[in-house]
Amino acid sequence: MVRTVGVEEELLLVDAQSGEPQALSKAVLAVAERRSEGESAFEPELHHQQLEFATEPRSDMRELADEIRLRRAEAAESAARTGAAVVALATAPLPVSPSVGEGERYRWLADRFGRTAQEQLTCGCHVHVSVASDEEGVGVLDRVRIWLPVLLALSSNSPFWQGRDTAYRSYRSRVWGRWPSAGPVEVFGSAERYHEEVQALIDTGVLRDRGMVYFDARLSHRYPTVEIRVADVCLDPADTVLLATLARGLVETAAREWRAGDPPDPAGVGVLRMAAWQAARSGLEGQLLQPRTMRPVPAAEVVAALLAHVRDALEDCRDLASAEQALMDVLERGTGARTQRELLARTGSLRDAVAECVPRTLGRRRPG
Repeated sequence: MVRTVGVEEELLLVDAQSGEPQALSKAVLAVAERRSEGESAFEPELHHQQLEFATEPRSDMRELADEIRLRRAEAAESAARTGAAVVALATAPLPVSPSVGEGERYRWLADRFGRTAQEQLTCGCHVHVSVASDEEGVGVLDRVRIWLPVLLALSSNSPFWQGRDTAYRSYRSRVWGRWPSAGPVEVFGSAERYHEEVQALIDTGVLRDRGMVYFDARLSHRYPTVEIRVADVCLDPADTVLLATLARGLVETAAREWRAGDPPDPAGVGVLRMAAWQAARSGLEGQLLQPRTMRPVPAAEVVAALLAHVRDALEDCRDLASAEQALMDVLERGTGARTQRELLARTGSLRDAVAECVPRTLGRRRPG
């Protein structure tokens, strides 16, 4: 049976004219709820300047692509009724003073983590892939961990922070890494060991609950899925579909390895942090660490290695041809980080660059 995939995307709310982040999530969510005439697909996030949506679980990537585009369009239409726009950028390029959202949980986060929570105006993309059991899920987590920095590089879409170029392709991941539970993890070996480690983290009193276990990939505490959380939100919706396709390929490949008794790669957390840093720094425009050797090689070689690793799984899901084409496309045009920098170079204005990204969020460009 083909595994199902669901996607959660976080989007920025910005002024339609200036591109500056706007604290309008409450108003936008109210519009979205009225327009849905039922349960809305949208939810608030930590800050008033963003909102989130989740797709239904899908086994067909074409259906997933259609829903992602539909939800982004619905978000744009709801935002427009408040005078705002939505844009799929993983950090806000323009200066902003984020305002923490309402609700007891968000207030607790702000009080507990201070500036770390205050500055977490970042937008990620989380991919849920179905698994048969916690044991299979942990077998997957143990085997996908070395490949997650490649997904980060492919999604990199946050070169700017508070009006400045950070020199990173994914600065979001550097900001996100300030949370105490964020980042790569060790090999667990069993579901029992995984749950013991999660409980030990909660028992420290530093974390509020399981929802704060921000591993790069984890067992979802709500669904029977592995949740891959390492990626920036992608500017182009086609890149989100590619990310989901590769995530399912990785999960299926890892599950097959687990069932066959193939041991996971023993790479340590320290080396995985180096791989994640390199991916955040250079994206697809320099070198990445080759997951099997953890030595620097050109990014295109690492992307080719990822494709070779998941080829059989993609072929069995009939995703191989579309994944190959999508990978060629993103290697040629670059990720959202490259697009943002090119737009700034062409327009000379971060405001104009953000404005140009608004239609690209919906999969189209401005005329001319």
